[in-house]
Amino acid sequence: MGKDRKFSWTSALVGAAAATATALAISSKPRHPTFRLISIDLTSFKLNFPVLDAEVILTVHVTNPNVVSVHYPNTAMSIFYAGSLLGSAPVQAGSQPPRSCQLLRLPARLSGLQLAHHGKRFLSDVARREMVLESTVDIRGAAKVMWWDHKFKVHVDSHVIVDPVLLDVIDQENDSQLKLFVN
Repeated sequence: MGKDRKFSWTSALVGAAAATATALAISSKPRHPTFRLISIDLTSFKLNFPVLDAEVILTVHVTNPNVVSVHYPNTAMSIFYAGSLLGSAPVQAGSQPPRSCQLLRLPARLSGLQLAHHGKRFLSDVARREMVLESTVDIRGAAKVMWWDHKFKVHVDSHVIVDPVLLDVIDQENDSQLKLFVN
């Protein structure tokens, strides 16, 4: 009726390896990074006759939820107001360790001329103390998994409401889309 079975180390090791591989596959599924604008700091005004351009520092909190580090080259974030390009902020090449957060400080120059083109709307926003800014950035890079570099592209669209007087971030929505490329 009942056969006496012997313990098999081979079966136990195969089972443990399969369980480890399954856990690794589940935890290493690529996840979208998150981006959050923390603050906007005015650094200076530059006379660009007949208007003033503003130079600001954008502090952005970036989270890499993945199990691998990522490396990316220089890129730029575009900033829009009322559908017009207001300015840009260069993003320096860098890397981010796995499952980590970091703060990026991005210098940006905002065009006073573009604000002047939307003068009536800008004055209305100042009176309401709410100004809507949109931004986009495409970050291309590589994530190293063992010996292979896996190329990726992250596209981030941000909708940010700021107080144009105090430059406080009131609200924001950030949407990132991750695309992996097969080598």
